[in-house]
Amino acid sequence: MRARPCPKHPTVVHRTQRRRHHMKIGIVGTGNIGKPLAQKLSAAGHDVKVANSRGPEAIEADVLSTGARAVTAEDAVRDVEVLILSIPLNRIPGFAPVLSGLPTDAVVIDTSNYYPSRDERIDAIEAGDVESVWVVEQLGRPVVKAWNAIGSDSLAKKGLPAGSSGRIALPVAADGDAERAVGMALVEDTGFDAYDAGPLAQSWRQQPGAPSYCTDLTRDELPAALAAAEASRLPARRDLAVAAIAERIGGGGANPDAEYGVRLSRALYT
Repeated sequence: MRARPCPKHPTVVHRTQRRRHHMKIGIVGTGNIGKPLAQKLSAAGHDVKVANSRGPEAIEADVLSTGARAVTAEDAVRDVEVLILSIPLNRIPGFAPVLSGLPTDAVVIDTSNYYPSRDERIDAIEAGDVESVWVVEQLGRPVVKAWNAIGSDSLAKKGLPAGSSGRIALPVAADGDAERAVGMALVEDTGFDAYDAGPLAQSWRQQPGAPSYCTDLTRDELPAALAAAEASRLPARRDLAVAAIAERIGGGGANPDAEYGVRLSRALYT
């Protein structure tokens, strides 16, 4: 059975609604997604601190090349307006205690996706829990779901100025309008059109296996892709993509280049 289309929401954040000031941002995770986010957001003028599981001395210089600062995980959550979690999903429960140092009004953005081959089996998600709803339960805090639906190579290389023809659009989901607006403004700052994808309960439409996932769609194409998602088909499609990537480039967590990754995702998910 096809799921009902998601409710209509404004397609992109209005320029007049964007937060005007540069923000204090902590990023935990400097891998495939965390690294380009640190580079892009600090280049956009934000005050960015980054941390990983190995300590600040292990953060490579290119992560810091546009102004981000390497800190410990405990420092990354202190005195920030936004915290971006870009770590494997199965590590989120273990990170939850660190959030005791996070300001109560800080916005938490979740970029993670569930891949059983990497994260091990999470029974609640296997039973149908939406990934970011599960994250909220682990953290005990609201989250914004953003930057999860784009491949790392596209994130690093395909951002364009606002108004550019063919600019990729990314879905942003959250239960609070103010938090979603922050996430959307930051997505715009990384070179992509931000699309209001509604509440977290609908964010399964941007999970792996969905037509909007890593298919590099424009703001005119994205709404139909979100509406076309079928929850029952996502896991099998996701696992097919994992198998195809492993056959092509091997395991070990490597991500495909944008050309192959987008072509594969479009073939399997749409």
